[in-house]
Amino acid sequence: MSKRLAGRLIVLGITGSIAAYKSPEIVRALRAEGADVQALLTPAATRFVSPLTLRTLTGHAVDADLLDLLPDGRIGHIVAADSADALLIAPATAQWIGAMASGLAGDVVTAACLATTAPVIVAPAMDGEMWAHAATQTNATRLRDDFGYALVAPESGALASGATGVGRLAETAAIVDAVVAAIGAAPIREPNESRRPPAVPAGDLSGRRIVVTAGGTEEPIDAVRILANRSSGRQGIALAEAARDRGADVTLIAARVSVPLPEGVTIVRAMSVDALNAALRNALLAAPNGGAATPADALIATAAVSDFRVAGGPLTEKLRRDGEITLRLTPTPDLLAGLAQALGPRATRQTLLVGFSAEASATPRAREKLQQKDLDLIVANDVTAPGIGFESAENAAEIIGADDLVTRVGPAPKRVVADAILDRVAALLSTRAG
Repeated sequence: MSKRLAGRLIVLGITGSIAAYKSPEIVRALRAEGADVQALLTPAATRFVSPLTLRTLTGHAVDADLLDLLPDGRIGHIVAADSADALLIAPATAQWIGAMASGLAGDVVTAACLATTAPVIVAPAMDGEMWAHAATQTNATRLRDDFGYALVAPESGALASGATGVGRLAETAAIVDAVVAAIGAAPIREPNESRRPPAVPAGDLSGRRIVVTAGGTEEPIDAVRILANRSSGRQGIALAEAARDRGADVTLIAARVSVPLPEGVTIVRAMSVDALNAALRNALLAAPNGGAATPADALIATAAVSDFRVAGGPLTEKLRRDGEITLRLTPTPDLLAGLAQALGPRATRQTLLVGFSAEASATPRAREKLQQKDLDLIVANDVTAPGIGFESAENAAEIIGADDLVTRVGPAPKRVVADAILDRVAALLSTRAG
């Protein structure tokens, strides 16, 4: 099947909207259509999406500073403007739309648009009242009618503010279709690769093997009922996607999750504690044929593992609702502590172990777990804090190392939190290699 953007260079301009976390998805969709992609970021956008992720996904340096030069001394945003077949601004904030309508080149995205003669496609994303404001509508109309830019109208749906309205970034497929339509049958603008943005080396996790667990395990009570928890698997899946996009070979061991599983990673399903334990030991300790497995560089254990199960095993028949019942529960084994013991002391083992501590006032308890389980890193988050944690698209965390170095991140989209965790993992792997 022919790819509609084969041979094209698409410059993706990303501005400071929370919808910027969707930009890796847009990059992958453009590349699936055969496009070469380079990312330009406003300063605010760097707070919502990792430049390193975009560099790994696109294979090009990410330009976020008007004064930055390419390794060969050329001005990055001018090279992008001169060689792009189209510039796609997604998401575009009200701030950026207003600045562009006035020709204020205060960031690389606006400057590239001013410097190009290529088609420009703008996909706004903002709060509904901001989009409906007369100033925003006037500015957007000017981009369309005076500048000839193609607008991909925002959609109605849930917004970051918690409200519902028109302002949600359009679906990725609609955005890609708009890029294809804007280019049409025009010839490739700059077929000479040497005049395009130069390629860069692979991502910081290229060649690494990362195992991630996600979701919540479940333990049967009887033939139909289970003991479960509220984990959605969002953070673990965000970690698997981010590690994949940074070049890693990823195995995702997924328990019960409420969001789609990612593409481009090896998926292993494990619903119960025992199944998860078997999957972990198969992935980290022994290959299926009994030989030594390729050592994983890191295990990131985000799965919410059931702490209890029915003593003596589940009942074989469905419990009848004949009155009060008493269930006797027994603790499940601590899988991560067991793995740490099997893999050996932290100072000598080959696999980094990253645990999670999801509790109320999580930090003190997290430090205890870090030491007790002999982990390299632990991620602490307070599950009682409003707006983050279970079932939420956002999270806030403290990433604590065995060296007591603490990185605080969020509240932010779980993809942003994932990249902050992987920054620490990559740094530890680099130090170990050195």
